[in-house]
Amino acid sequence: MILPPVRDPRLVTVRRGGSLTDDDHRLLALWAADCAERVLPLFERSAPDDDRPRRAVEAARAWARGELPMMAARADGGHAMGAARPLTGAPRFAAYAAGQAACVGHVAEHDLGAAAYAIKAVVAVSDGDAGAGRPLVDDVRRAERDHQRALLPDAVRALVLDDQARRSPLCWNLFDD
Repeated sequence: MILPPVRDPRLVTVRRGGSLTDDDHRLLALWAADCAERVLPLFERSAPDDDRPRRAVEAARAWARGELPMMAARADGGHAMGAARPLTGAPRFAAYAAGQAACVGHVAEHDLGAAAYAIKAVVAVSDGDAGAGRPLVDDVRRAERDHQRALLPDAVRALVLDDQARRSPLCWNLFDD
């Protein structure tokens, strides 16, 4: 569960009674797509003939550019999550990241879902390597989180960082220091 029981009005669009501008909403979608795309190869190696997660990332970007209706992007997100269900580990988490990214146009708070699942994918790959001279899992988690934070557009940086602090417990504590 990555969505809070009470929505933060800063992540609700102005037309729905919140304070999130359309421009910032689009930036959140693009950032979520960047987070998800980074781990897509983890899914694609497992299911090379299944393009649903890749289509979901593209849908998130198309929605942000105004080229795709929100409902179509959200549907692509659902298809990506469908691709995740029969899988385990990193491929599953990578597909979920893509699905979450495509749903940001529907609910902006899915941005952290994309980021959290991308972190889970990277951690799942490194988890088996811990103790074999490879970086510790927590180091890998922090490195991916920090990489994602470096990608944050300045206009939404403070909002996302505050939201990460607020919702980290809902996101498996992946955004903790």
